[in-house]
Amino acid sequence: MKLPHHDVIVIGTSAGGMVVLCELLEQLPADLPASIFIVQHLARNSNSEVLVDRLNKTSKLTCQVATHEQIIEHGNVYFVPQDHHLLLQKGRMLVTKGPRENLFRPAIDPLFRSAAAAYGPRVIGIVLTGMLQDGTVGMEMIKRSGGITMVQRPEEAEYPDMPLSVLNEIEVDYVASVSEMGQLLQELVFVPAASTDQVPEDVIYEASIAERLMLDSGEIEDTELMGPRSQFSCPSCGGALWEVNKGNVTHFRCHVGHAFTPDAYLNANVESIEETLWIAMRMLEERRTMLNAMADQDKRKGHNTWSETQEERAQELKQHIARIRHLLMTNANARHRQEGQDEKEVG
Repeated sequence: MKLPHHDVIVIGTSAGGMVVLCELLEQLPADLPASIFIVQHLARNSNSEVLVDRLNKTSKLTCQVATHEQIIEHGNVYFVPQDHHLLLQKGRMLVTKGPRENLFRPAIDPLFRSAAAAYGPRVIGIVLTGMLQDGTVGMEMIKRSGGITMVQRPEEAEYPDMPLSVLNEIEVDYVASVSEMGQLLQELVFVPAASTDQVPEDVIYEASIAERLMLDSGEIEDTELMGPRSQFSCPSCGGALWEVNKGNVTHFRCHVGHAFTPDAYLNANVESIEETLWIAMRMLEERRTMLNAMADQDKRKGHNTWSETQEERAQELKQHIARIRHLLMTNANARHRQEGQDEKEVG
């Protein structure tokens, strides 16, 4: 019996990704007997069409924005739409909103996980430059399902966090420079793949519940099958989190589908704390304004002692507000620098 080849290539990237994507796709021939699927972290106001046009200027393959229930064809590159997840089923794609994973939509893990569940050993997973850990859990699922794993050489990556995260957790098959990946892929796509029977049940199960949730067709049932309930709550919705540790990489998932690596969970907590601080600062500002108004009223009535007391309390609040504002603005400036990098990706 003739075995299928490695004809499903999934690529995940984030900051710095467009440059390396163009370099990689430029190396591949138009008749590549495989389909390529790309998830790049995008801001909600990004335009995937613009990015695909950029890829088409250098690639011999046909690059397009993926659409819901589109049939998969070899020789095509399918790019995720902004603010959507891209999932794979046998023979077709699903493009859906769905809950964020690792704080991202689009996220890399849903693509990798669904590819592993649907195509198992036929998958080649690639993680390129990017920040944080998205893609690590999905890459581990590709590895356990018999697929081939590859990361960009961290020392050449503009943002090495994502490749390093994969290397820290998984024994990958290839660590390569982007300039080497084109020739490597042209060889690997012709290597026969093993039987899909070796895809672990937990990979298929988690892919199915994620698909069901992203298509809004019900909540997770049999949550205990994911793993033990953790002591943590979901930073996005406040629900319980289950610890999924079937493979080597632990992650957390809530009953409505939000998913987090440990680092993503901590980052989400920071965002929740920041939101709480903004609310606290607004309430303190309102309290300070009221105290100043009361102090002015006491002065007009000749109650100078009361007025001084209110002014002292307002001054104390001013100091607390200044500290909170400094902390919030420091975080905001860091976020603006990252958003500026995202805008460069679109440009």
